[in-house]
Amino acid sequence: MLKDFKPVLGILLRFIIIYLVLLFAYQFYLNHSKDTGLDSFSRLIARQVCLIQNGLHYPTELYDDAKNEQVWFYVKEQYTTRMVEGCNAISVAILFVSFVFAFYKGVQTFIFVGVGLVTLYIMNLLRIVGLNLVMAEHKEYGIMFHDFIFPAVIYGSVVLLWLIWIKFFALKNEKS
Repeated sequence: MLKDFKPVLGILLRFIIIYLVLLFAYQFYLNHSKDTGLDSFSRLIARQVCLIQNGLHYPTELYDDAKNEQVWFYVKEQYTTRMVEGCNAISVAILFVSFVFAFYKGVQTFIFVGVGLVTLYIMNLLRIVGLNLVMAEHKEYGIMFHDFIFPAVIYGSVVLLWLIWIKFFALKNEKS
């Protein structure tokens, strides 16, 4: 009887192990950078968002609040939003990578994960830019966009990538 569930249990076990290893590695990274304020990866994203917004003619400056581990976006002469560790989408990326590697298919797994991570990175940058622009132009919609629309964008991107992985890569050979 257990033999029937062996493939499913293998996938589940791989997912859990990969997820926990990546989660602990990320927590180690966060603990290592705790004394410097906001972690360096989140700062990189904040700087890139700033560059994009300035390129879109939304004058943006960053103000560091190391004590509270955040960076504020100052857009069009107002503080619109703040960048905190949770905005960097690493937790979303960890879920994505864990799921894809749970259905490991050789070298194409690494290629798909690389392309998927770049896609999620770009989607996250655009999500933060979008939130800043909404807060600068239409603050009354800020909560709706922050709490519902933009999380749907980033998590929807992950689900779409998972579906592509399963349909076109992970189960491709099993249909033949």
